[in-house]
Amino acid sequence: MFAGTLTRNVETAAAQYTGMIHSTRFDIAIQLEARAKMSERSPDFDVTAVNKSGRKVRIGTAWNETGNTSGNPYISMQIDVGLGPFRVNAVQTKEARATQSGEFEIIPLVSNGLMKSGSISGELTAMDADNAFTGYIANMMFDLEFMLIENSYKSEETHPDYRIEVSSPRGTPIRVGSAWMAKSSRTGNDYLSLLINTPDGDLRVNAVQNEEQRGGQTFSIIPFIDSGDQPQDAGAGLSLVA
Repeated sequence: MFAGTLTRNVETAAAQYTGMIHSTRFDIAIQLEARAKMSERSPDFDVTAVNKSGRKVRIGTAWNETGNTSGNPYISMQIDVGLGPFRVNAVQTKEARATQSGEFEIIPLVSNGLMKSGSISGELTAMDADNAFTGYIANMMFDLEFMLIENSYKSEETHPDYRIEVSSPRGTPIRVGSAWMAKSSRTGNDYLSLLINTPDGDLRVNAVQNEEQRGGQTFSIIPFIDSGDQPQDAGAGLSLVA
């Protein structure tokens, strides 16, 4: 569960990019500094940060990449702050690319391995404005309150309709998953398919309305049951556009 921002600096700056990366456990200022490449696949940057003693330390590496389907440039980073390595991507919105802005958003990149839903509870409520939802999902081991925000990166039908966000200790939004609007081929009812990165792993659930809820703003979150109704990319993990 990670989020953050990255900004391209002027060419004369020592660090080509500066930014912040957040999780529910930390908020860290980072820099991307160019490094000599030994081969085509060698990292383009060292990722550095300042530790509690004030010493600058290398916490990872980063690569300039290009999206296979979109053709858009992005930055792939592998970072370890002492909790084990994790992967994130720094991407730009359509508006940032159009204006040639140097602003990037850091989003998580996780594996496709999914945990079983098991016994979970949750609820999703449509908000009155901004095409957004608020909700929670919980079991005996975790309890997450989150929001569904419209996905500004959506450019293809299979891309998610919403990003799922929680807050870091400082209140910074952290993207932890994706959601797709869907329609049951069996009943014709609308529902949402959610892929959430919980403390226990990636979790698939559906947000559906029972007879009493139908037509209202509230959805019940239930364990995922494969009925063949899922959007095409709903199991594709948290990727560049997810």
